[in-house]
Amino acid sequence: MNFETIIVGAGSMGMAAGYFLASQGKKVLLIDAFDPPHTEGSHHGETRIIRHAYGEGENYVPMALRAQELWLALEEKSNKKLFLKTGVLNAGDPDSQFIKNVKKSAQNYSLPVEVMTAAEMNEKWPGFRFPNDYAGCFEKNSGVLMVEECVRAYRELAEKAGAVLRTNTIVKSIEAAGSSVTVKTDSETFTGEKLIVTAGKGTGPILSTLGLELPLQPMRKTFSWFDSNENIYREGKFPAFAVNYPNSDELYYGFPSIDEAGVKIGRHDEGQPVQPWEKLAGYGAFPEDEGDVTGFADQFMSQKLPVKYGKTCVYTNTPDSDFIIDKHPEFKNVFFACGFSGHGFKFASAVGEILSQLAVEGKSKLDISDFSLERFK
Repeated sequence: MNFETIIVGAGSMGMAAGYFLASQGKKVLLIDAFDPPHTEGSHHGETRIIRHAYGEGENYVPMALRAQELWLALEEKSNKKLFLKTGVLNAGDPDSQFIKNVKKSAQNYSLPVEVMTAAEMNEKWPGFRFPNDYAGCFEKNSGVLMVEECVRAYRELAEKAGAVLRTNTIVKSIEAAGSSVTVKTDSETFTGEKLIVTAGKGTGPILSTLGLELPLQPMRKTFSWFDSNENIYREGKFPAFAVNYPNSDELYYGFPSIDEAGVKIGRHDEGQPVQPWEKLAGYGAFPEDEGDVTGFADQFMSQKLPVKYGKTCVYTNTPDSDFIIDKHPEFKNVFFACGFSGHGFKFASAVGEILSQLAVEGKSKLDISDFSLERFK
């Protein structure tokens, strides 16, 4: 079977790219080793934060703002509730690079951010207990994405637009030439003009078969839900948040209780290195799975929050924690997006659009030069 574009990896970014291509009338095939949305990658766990004033660097802001536009458009087109405007509180040492980046992003892009003292944060949200030397930046227009619903919405619309989807399908080999690609799975062989690889932790092994070695390290990560007082911690009363420890890379993130599920907290840094093909150890396999987030909750939450349960997921990290979005240096019809380093889902709508533009026009409307593979050479 022949297609204009074959996408290997139909999770968040791949499914979005498939939708944008199919909605333009392109003949597109999406292949995934599982059945999206699924629990084997980075897009499960119900919720992800979307921030606009970005602590990881202001070069992400245009993509974050475009992603927000596209999520709202997807919400309207799919008639699904995908975005909750909870607001997002970024807190930490006022002199930290993280907080400085948030302030700089807000200033340079005229984003509505309220700078707050610890006392002001603790008064506005009685569920917090910040030390006096902490400061915060509250972004009222940011919030939470319902991740599985987002992927499901793109899947339904992509298939409605004519995209072909092969789930629970293992790619056995890929061959590329100047104007064609051949993808062999465990049961079929497909040919196409363009190839997009967005296979999460499997992207490195897949592209290595095309002579491209990527600096990627998959990491096992966990997050936990806590029993909490709905009068204090429910959505509408309590924000999503990110807290950076002073003089440290230690960063925690969390969510209000949504649909009475309880407060959700995860640690962004650390984790256990894994191999791309390795099955993740279950939640609780390591003491830090529960211990880290419990320690955070005990320190920064005003009420005792008992752990209810937790889940695992995968980060695929780059050495600098920035994304890789690029084309193959030898095969100009092969594009890839990977290394989202635990902060990529919020951008999935925009990354999907970028990949579709690369496949159709050879370039994207947003500047993605900071995400080139060349920076590692």
